[in-house]
Amino acid sequence: MPTYSAPLRDMRFVLKDVFKIDELWASLPGLEGAVDMETADAILEEAGKISAEVIAPLNREADEEGSHWHDGQVTAPAGFKQAYETFSEGGWVGLGGNPEFGGMGMPKTLVAQVDEMVQSASISFGLAPMLSAGACLSINVHGSNELKEAFLPNMYAGTWAGAMDLTEPHACTDLGIIRTKAEPLGDGSFAITGTKIFITWGEHDMAENIIHLVLAKLPDAPAGPKGISLFLVPKLAVNEDGSLGENNGVSCGSIEKKMGIKASATCVMNFDEARGWLVCAENQGLACMFTMMNYERLGVGVQGLGAAETSYQNARDYARERLQSRSANGAVAPDKAADPIIVHADVRRMLMTMRAYNEGGRAFSTYVASWLDITKFSTDRETIQKAEAMVALLTPIAKAFMSDKALEATVLGQQVFGGHGFVREWGQEQLVRDVRITQIYEGTNGIQAMDLMGRKVVQNKGAMVDVLVAEINDFIQANADSEGAQIYLKPLSAAIELLQETTQVVVSQAAEDADAVGAAAMDYLHLSGYVVYAYMWAKMALCSQGLMAEDEDFHGAKIGTAQFFFQRLLPQTEALAKNIASGSDATMALKAEQF
Repeated sequence: MPTYSAPLRDMRFVLKDVFKIDELWASLPGLEGAVDMETADAILEEAGKISAEVIAPLNREADEEGSHWHDGQVTAPAGFKQAYETFSEGGWVGLGGNPEFGGMGMPKTLVAQVDEMVQSASISFGLAPMLSAGACLSINVHGSNELKEAFLPNMYAGTWAGAMDLTEPHACTDLGIIRTKAEPLGDGSFAITGTKIFITWGEHDMAENIIHLVLAKLPDAPAGPKGISLFLVPKLAVNEDGSLGENNGVSCGSIEKKMGIKASATCVMNFDEARGWLVCAENQGLACMFTMMNYERLGVGVQGLGAAETSYQNARDYARERLQSRSANGAVAPDKAADPIIVHADVRRMLMTMRAYNEGGRAFSTYVASWLDITKFSTDRETIQKAEAMVALLTPIAKAFMSDKALEATVLGQQVFGGHGFVREWGQEQLVRDVRITQIYEGTNGIQAMDLMGRKVVQNKGAMVDVLVAEINDFIQANADSEGAQIYLKPLSAAIELLQETTQVVVSQAAEDADAVGAAAMDYLHLSGYVVYAYMWAKMALCSQGLMAEDEDFHGAKIGTAQFFFQRLLPQTEALAKNIASGSDATMALKAEQF
């Protein structure tokens, strides 16, 4: 039976020591006085308890049971409804929500840590509050005061849940060709008709009502993405006094039978002249939805990190206990039949790789969240513009690189268990299955790579990359004289130079070859991911060097893991750069009929 313990020590290190996050919070007008490290510590402690003690124990059996569909109704696995009520009563759904409507107003840098703990405990469960929080964000940013007052308090409280309904059977990623229609009813509301697929927790019994954010097209809408509008559509009608009425023409046609996240309901949702309201201006639905999706894409990366952390913890514990063969340097446990497998170099390789990706990912997700906090709470226009550019550049890396490395980490965790990793009761195969979806939804990782390469890099000839590079170079220069710094700063500087050179290679290729962006995209995203992780690891290693006297075990392990990352993982950037430089010819060489 897998277990989970919240990595609070590491989260505090990242927040307090590496990013000095309390200084950022104090500098942002919208956060000043609202949160400090003492408050954050209390929140982290409680989130760790509810994740480890309430949610995590449900995960294994919930996967076996799955969600149940019957006659349009969905019932969550045993224990989920009670856990969701407990979670909601603690105010966790509204942790980052607008205090004017019942949210707690906490920064994303803190919320990201809580999100990781919940996702570590159970991705299937964690998807429900994650989607509710994202729906609330879109309503809060784009909705009218009337919509906010009518829906946000109950959504923040967890009494009502949220879901986002984007794609359709024929559309998938190409949302411009959706067919769901919205007909004006003459009173400011609209009749929404259509079918949506892959709607996570689109129907369930954990909340009294479910508020759907639905993409649809008005009768006179322009063709393509520019003709999409966003509508708020409750499952049950909401009366003027706030009480719930009859079903609002919203039904669940079926739920999918999936590879993983089996405990969550992935629904086919039907809207039959369901009454809805515009969330933002007509034909601006996709832009409004992206407010939610940028947060959700970071959230998906954090989901992957959460599963990988649970995999690491269990693989580490297993490696300490499992006896098999003797150490290459002689018996470590001569009184036993064999040594624990953690003595073997190959097992160490797997655990160190997992640890390097997980701890690097935790720092990176916090870094991206800090830019989101700046965009939300700063009042300085120039600062906000830089933060928005950084969020645009880093979000596809956060979603795709973090989830790719999470799958790699969970597979390694399964491998540490050997044959037992293939057996369901140990939980490692579930983590592999569950984390696999993070590479697919919220825009597949290939789509994320194309977005990064095409829109965020080639389109502006690398200008956004230059902003990131300038920040990292400032860090390198500021720490150049620190004792022992060059073992991190020298390879980081080389990686930055390689990223700049490769960026210009693709920009030049794209000017002459329409397939250059697509051929380079995934390799470029991974190259970028390794570079930003190197930046995170250099920051953490230098921080730990200065704090060794406080906790030699913790900071010594941090420094050792940093060295592993720079020596064994970062060199992969050189192969990625060579792949990119080769162009698209080999990728596009075969005719379609030759496949």
